[in-house]
Amino acid sequence: MFFGNILTPKNLITPADKVMVWKGRIKPGFEQEYIRRHDEIWPEMIETLKAAGICNYTIFLAGNTLFGYYECEKGIAFADNVKVGSDVIKRWNAYMSDILELDVDPVLGKASTLKQVFRLE
Repeated sequence: MFFGNILTPKNLITPADKVMVWKGRIKPGFEQEYIRRHDEIWPEMIETLKAAGICNYTIFLAGNTLFGYYECEKGIAFADNVKVGSDVIKRWNAYMSDILELDVDPVLGKASTLKQVFRLE
């Protein structure tokens, strides 16, 4: 018995739509520091993410590998434009750079997105 949907452009949510998934790594020995920094996330960072239409943001940790997932109510392009122009995002990225390694798309200069291969509604 098959419980999922067949992946077609019609029913597959792609990063070009409204979902962003990224992958990164916490540098060895900094797992608790990474968690602490997110426990104390800056209010202006939350405001910036919400202004970008980002919601349902969740980060998962497996060993030292991170998987981030968020939805973009106004689309990924809108969210990216807000983030690129934000001094808050630039400060946060600098703040995290000593403990975090992101997989960055060399062409786009932003976190690489993971390709969705299955979705169950």
